[in-house]
Amino acid sequence: MQHEKPEIIQLPKICDPRGNLSFVESLHHVPFDIRRTYWVYDVPGGKIRMGHAFREQEEFIIALSGSFDVVLNDGVSSTTYHMARSYYGLYVPSMMWRMLDNFSTNSVALVLSSTLYNPEDYIEDFEQFRMLKNNE
Repeated sequence: MQHEKPEIIQLPKICDPRGNLSFVESLHHVPFDIRRTYWVYDVPGGKIRMGHAFREQEEFIIALSGSFDVVLNDGVSSTTYHMARSYYGLYVPSMMWRMLDNFSTNSVALVLSSTLYNPEDYIEDFEQFRMLKNNE
C-alpha cells in the first residue's frame, strides 16, 4: 500500500447500543508499520501546536475526542483537514509541513508514527522545509 499524498482513511466502525468501537491495524488501515504512538491533549481551546515536518516519518492522525484542524503544506499550497470523528484518520506522508490548530476543549489527538523518535528527522524551520521540498 503506497501513499504519497495526504488522505482521509475511514476506519472500521462497529456500532453497538452499548457504545461504538473502532480500531486501526498496521499495514492494513495505516499504510506503514506503526513504530511509535503518542497523543496530544490538554491544549487550551483555540490554541495552535506549532508546525514542523519530518524527513522520513509518516503519520496517521485520529481525533479520539473533540476536534481540531490539521493544516498541511506541501511546500507550495496548504490544505486544512478538520478532524472530528474517531473513525476517520488522516494519513500524512513524510516531507509535509504540518500544524495542529483550532483544538476544541478536552480534545485528544492520537498520532501513529512510522518511526521511533529521532530529533534529527524534524525540520522546524518552514523556509528550510520549503527549500528542501522544492529542491532549491
